[in-house]
Amino acid sequence: MRIGILNSGGDCPGLNAVIHGVVGAAHNLGWEVVGFRDGFEGLLPPGDYMMLDPSRTVGIMKLGGTILGTTNKGHFVAKVGEGNVAEVPKEIVEKAKNTLRHLEIGALIVVGGDGSLTTGLQLYNMGVPVIGVPKTIDNDIQATAMTFGFDSACHAVVDALDRLHTTAESHKRVIVLEVMGRHAGWIALYGGMAGGADVILLPEIPFHMEHVADAIRQRDARGLHSTLVVVAEGARMETGELLKKENVGGKGEDRLGGIGDYVAKKIEGMTGKETRACTLGHLQRGGAPTALDRILGVRFGAKAVHLIEEGKFGRMVSYQHYQVGDVSIEEAVNQLRLVQPDSEIIRAGRSIGICFGDRNVSR
Repeated sequence: MRIGILNSGGDCPGLNAVIHGVVGAAHNLGWEVVGFRDGFEGLLPPGDYMMLDPSRTVGIMKLGGTILGTTNKGHFVAKVGEGNVAEVPKEIVEKAKNTLRHLEIGALIVVGGDGSLTTGLQLYNMGVPVIGVPKTIDNDIQATAMTFGFDSACHAVVDALDRLHTTAESHKRVIVLEVMGRHAGWIALYGGMAGGADVILLPEIPFHMEHVADAIRQRDARGLHSTLVVVAEGARMETGELLKKENVGGKGEDRLGGIGDYVAKKIEGMTGKETRACTLGHLQRGGAPTALDRILGVRFGAKAVHLIEEGKFGRMVSYQHYQVGDVSIEEAVNQLRLVQPDSEIIRAGRSIGICFGDRNVSR
């Protein structure tokens, strides 16, 4: 049997571990693996692909990014703005199917986030045997408790906060760190807590600048003259609006950015404290994956091959209760896993004095 694999959407640490897992498990079954370059675009005739075997994937687990390349643009984009989905044109899908037939591909593994899996579902509904593998550093897919890349992104945030702490303390400044997180604030929450942030602002918890400013004033009164603020890019201003770097006009998700600068300017004006802003950006996507992300990626890749062996198409690999299982792709897409404002981890954060911007902190 010959199977295909592609990576679609944004890159993240752990993608190469998935490829390693797929190739290793397939080789053990005597199967061939075709890796399509640059996501779904590699499916367009005549096909842009490379043959994968253990000799091509040895040592790749430690590498960030993906040896296959990826894209979140092109002919197969199914997400056209916040919460909106568009059908991939049938003629484009038919071209992809012709490539798969020509290469005698018996099943296709799609490694991607919510948008890519939505495209994968459309291909499945049009007759392509598809297996989904969830990929997002945001960790915001409801059907899986964890996605690879998230742990590595959190490590990048922690490293940045460790470095910012010393300069903030030296100058008695407030420093605002903007991190990724369009709809869900998991990176800001986990990275912020692990990195010792004093204020964490999330998309799920509406914040008010007066509460943030008051928390900083209280720290000053206690002799704590430096403050670290972590804000997710999807945290909304007090008006309820999102700050956007670029409005793509229905051609995909708008590019967010600027909330860190906005919060920093407000803090300086309201408290009089010197404030700086720093945007971590794509540093969260790059670099070597952590051990956790490598192991999770390999397990996801191997499970995807096992699902093909069992003929369980239209399914997505899922991690729940420390076990790797599977769920329906249809049930998985468009179901975001968000931070719950009354969850245990938020309560833990409040109990140690973290301000989430929605209320005054305890004095």
